[in-house]
This record gives sequence, structure tokens and C-alpha cells, in this order.
Amino acid sequence: MADQVLGVAMNGVTGRMGYRQHLTRSILALRDAGGVELPDGTRVVPEPVLVGRSERKLQEIAARHGIAKWTTDLDSVLSDDGIGVYFDAQITHAREDAVRAAIAAGKHVYTEKPTAGTFDAALELAKLAHAAGVKNGVVQDKLFLPGLLKLRRLVDSGFFGRILSIRGEFGYWVFEGDWQPAQRPSWNYRAEDGGGIVLDMFPHWHYVLEHLFGSVRAVTARAVTHLPQRWSETGQPYAATADDAAYAIFELDGGPIAQINSSWCVRVDRGELVEFHVDGTEGSAVAGLHHCRVQHRSMTPKAVWDPDGDDTIPYRSQWATVPDNTEFTNGFRAQWELFLRHVCADTPFPHDLFSGARGLQMAEAGLRSSHSGDRVEIEEVELG
Repeated sequence: MADQVLGVAMNGVTGRMGYRQHLTRSILALRDAGGVELPDGTRVVPEPVLVGRSERKLQEIAARHGIAKWTTDLDSVLSDDGIGVYFDAQITHAREDAVRAAIAAGKHVYTEKPTAGTFDAALELAKLAHAAGVKNGVVQDKLFLPGLLKLRRLVDSGFFGRILSIRGEFGYWVFEGDWQPAQRPSWNYRAEDGGGIVLDMFPHWHYVLEHLFGSVRAVTARAVTHLPQRWSETGQPYAATADDAAYAIFELDGGPIAQINSSWCVRVDRGELVEFHVDGTEGSAVAGLHHCRVQHRSMTPKAVWDPDGDDTIPYRSQWATVPDNTEFTNGFRAQWELFLRHVCADTPFPHDLFSGARGLQMAEAGLRSSHSGDRVEIEEVELG
């Protein structure tokens, strides 16, 4: 059987994440490598078609990478029978309508998160895709990075015994934009534009917790705006109306408790920008996006509290490093490969729009908890 070319409409790849991770390091890398091998031995070669609002940017990217087709007309792409997949990396408030239109046009859909502005809207998208019979997926990239793949290896091996708790620390200082340019776009800090760290990061924490440790059953959270004023890309001050930090406790199936701090107002004193510390009856691990360290029960030193003298124990040196034991590919590319196989060979793909909707459900529960001060239980939802 012959190899096949699959047209992939890519909307929003003029932005940093869409361009670097999805276009150049995933789709173009796969195209240049001869495509993705399918179970029957044939290959599917993705051919990108660029979609966006800026003719200049699209034309520049297309010329730089030898991409034949680009357009600012989304409708023309969705009506093109030569395009089988629609991908969306737009800003959040523009995503829902475009994904809905792609589903109605019968395109398979792969999208960044959050998939919509509300849980109800995200759940509706999942139901529409299910009813239309189109393959669908949501980017859940952190699961495919080396540190969490090593953590998955430990979980699957039973290394931890009974898992007791997970502590996550994420964040860094995002400059306000006055004396030094901000390294994130200003819309991220305006609630009216879909900004906020809860909507941005809680969907990530949801799929990490769900796929590695168990379903989230309740959340207690406090979301705050530490910096009420920031400066835009043009140097103009604006009111930062979205939350820029969130402190949350998640209760998981089976009893583990996860505590995760998320902040764009914190200076980094850890090995990586995000780390997860997992404690179990038989062992513990600290995993970032790239590295993972462990301490087994049999190698755990006896710590003694002594406030009257210096603590000279080199705690971090008493942990062992989990070896790579394999070559890790780019996490975004790895998930693209799985999704393309799902589209072309119907292989399993659990990271669908329904999973993305559950991430938004947890984010909204966190915001309700923050507003009310209450612990909020998360109800089970069904797709059908």
C-alpha cells in the first residue's frame, strides 16, 4: 500500500508556541522525516496549510519553510476536501467558534487548551465531535516530556507503593512590562480577554493528575491577582484583571492529596520551572519536565529536628537520578505522532476533547472555590 499525504490546517501558528512547537518542531519535522509510520507499515506525511489573520506573517513563514499553501480565509480551508485535520493554536476566545466550524465541516480536530471559554462550551464541543464521528484531540504536552515519562515509569512499576501526596510548584517572574518587556502577552492578564493562571494552568494539572495518579474529586483553591497593574506591548499601563497566582489542594480518587502552587509572581529557586514531589509508602520522587530524582524507603535517612545548630546534612545529594534509558523526542511531536496514527489507523488516543473539557471543569471548580472560600466537589460527567 502507498503512503498518504494528509492536509493539516494550522490556525494560529504565527504565535510563539504554535510556530516553534507545533509547526517547526512537530509537523515540519515529521514531514521532513518522511512522515509517521502506521501499524500496516505505510506512512502518513502531514502537509501543513497555514491559516491566520496576518497575510504578512503567514507569507513570511510559508516562504521560510517551503509551505505551499496559506490563507486568511478559514472557510476556504474548512471546505477543502484535501484537508483532513484542523489544528487550533489561537488565543482562547477565538478557538471555540473555529473548532465548532471545523467539526461541522467534518474535519478531524486537534487543538490547544483550554478548548473553550467555559466548561459547558468545552463539553458541547466534545459532544459535537462525538456525534459527528470525527477524531479529536487536545494538546497535553507535559505528559510526553522526559521528566514526567520517567515519573510514569515509576508509577507503573509500583515504586511508590501507596501514593500519599503530590506537591507541585510552577511559575516564574513575568516582568510587568514597564522597565523590562514582559515575556508573556498582555491578554494573559486580562480576565475579559480570557486570561488568568487558573484557566491557563489548571487544565494542565488536571491531565497530569488524571493520567498519572487518579481522577480529581474535589478542589479547594485561592486565586489572586498579586500585581494589579502591568504594561502592554506598546508600553501602555493597563489594569491586570486576571488572576496571576493560584494556590490549590486537589483530592484524588483513592485518597492521595495534591497541592499545587501556580504563579507568575515568583522567583525560581528549584531545579526546573515546574516540579512535582511525589511521596509514597515505599519511595519518593521529584520530577521536573526533564529530570527525575528518587529516594527509596530503604535509602531514606533519619532526619532529626534540631533548631539549635546548623543543619549540615546534604539532603539533595542523598537522592538518586532516574536514568533516561531511552531517547526522548520532542513532547509536542510525540503527541502529534499519536494523533496522526489515531486519525489514519484508529489507534487509541485518550487525550480527546472530553478530556480537555474535564480540565476546564476543574479550572471552573477552582475559581468557584476561590470566590466562595468553600471546598468544591467535581461531579462526574458523561459524553453520551
